[in-house]
Order: sequence, then structure tokens, then C-alpha cells
Amino acid sequence: MAMGLAAWAFLVEPARLVVDRVDLAIPHWRAEHAGLRVALLSDLHVGSPHWQLEDLKELVRKTNAEHPDLVLLAGDYVIDGVKFGTRTSPEPIAHELAELRAPLGVIAVLGNHDWWNDGVRVRHALESNGIVVLENEVRRIEKNGKSFYIVGLADAVTREQQIRPTLDAVPAGEPMIVLVHEPDVFPSIDARASITLAGHTHGGQVKLPFIGRAVVPSDYGERFAAGHVVEEGRHLFVTTGVGTSIFPVRFGVPPEIALLTLRPE
Repeated sequence: MAMGLAAWAFLVEPARLVVDRVDLAIPHWRAEHAGLRVALLSDLHVGSPHWQLEDLKELVRKTNAEHPDLVLLAGDYVIDGVKFGTRTSPEPIAHELAELRAPLGVIAVLGNHDWWNDGVRVRHALESNGIVVLENEVRRIEKNGKSFYIVGLADAVTREQQIRPTLDAVPAGEPMIVLVHEPDVFPSIDARASITLAGHTHGGQVKLPFIGRAVVPSDYGERFAAGHVVEEGRHLFVTTGVGTSIFPVRFGVPPEIALLTLRPE
């Protein structure tokens, strides 16, 4: 029994990519944008044992098959370290991500592993392949004659995260989606945001029945570990991501493409 569970956790589940389709009713969202489909991908960690460049091709294919309106990438494209993994350069990763297709574009932020490697190089690789990268920057998007904004925040590891000035760059009354790598920033995001989207936690990678998640890399424990969180009318969604870090294991937390359909409250 134990051997079977270990084999599943090390050999099967880390490669068992699923599509997590979630309908979210969020504040300040316009009727003109009801039904907007956002594919949220995070923590690709290409080079981890079950996620090589060939696997990334399949991730891109499956994402495109969902026909999202917008693709958002929440960071950690490379790995700083994982058992039995191989470090992969950002250039071929970005080349594969350039095949993502969405009429409203592909927008990214960087994560801690990207900066631990070479954040400037990762950003350049993504931008050279047509992917918009936001670091304390905003991007206006128009659909059906009305606009909304993507607010991309720098990762906390840079010590240059500028939350208030970046939020203030969005014109008053405009809907905004905040994209950030680590969800621990959520308590500092005010109620103007329709939703904050993040990754980083991997959902703990291991979630045991009756026990919970083994380890969550967050100062808040399991509070922001995964999924849809609502606190005081503010919304957060944390994807469990795709790859692995430190140990190449997943149990009860398969790699995912989060496909979010956004509607007004």
C-alpha cells in the first residue's frame, strides 16, 4: 500500500495535468465582460522531472484547446533547484510559451525562482517572444467597447514591490485584475481590485486526507494555499501550478491549468 502511494506521488500525479474550470462572480466587474475566460498558469518550473520542454508543449496545446480570452502567467518559469531536475534556460521556455493563443493577449509577472536565476534574462526572453511582462506596471485591455486593467506586481523577493502606486495607476472606477506571484500580498490589496490572481504555493504539493497540506510556502499557512478565497468582500484565486520544486512529488494536488470564467457579482 505504502509503495503504491509513493509511486503515485512521485511518478503519476506530478505529470497528471488537469483543467480546473472555475466560475467566479467578482466585484466591480462589468456586464460587458461577463463570461471572460482567463487561463491562469503558474510555477511551470520547466526542468523539474515531470516538466521538460516536451511537456511544456503539451501544456500549451491543452491551454489553447480551452480557447481562453486571456492568458495570465504568474511566474516561476524556471527552477532554482529540485531533486533529479535539470536547469533549463529561459529562452527555449519562452519560445514554447509564445505558442499560447488568446485574443486579448498573454501577460506575465516573474516569480522568486526567476529572480534567483536571472530575472532580467527571464523577462527579456519572454518579451522577445511577444509576451507582455509587468513589474509594478499596468496594462489596459479593451473588450466589447469597455476596458479593464491588469495590474502586475513585482515579486516580494525583489524588495521592490510597489503595491499602492501601481494600483493608483489604474483610473478611478476601472475594473482591475491584480496578477502577482506570491499570494501573501493579498491582505495589502484594497477592495478596488475585482480579484487577485497568484501561484507560488503549489497547493503544498501534498495534501493528505484528514491531515491537510504538508508544507505551504506562505506566512499565512493554509489560508492562501489554493483556490478561491474571499475576505471582507475581496477576492483571491491561487492556482496550484504545474511543476514542482525541492522534491518532485505531488499527492492530492495535481498540476493544473486554472480556467477562470469571470462574471459580475
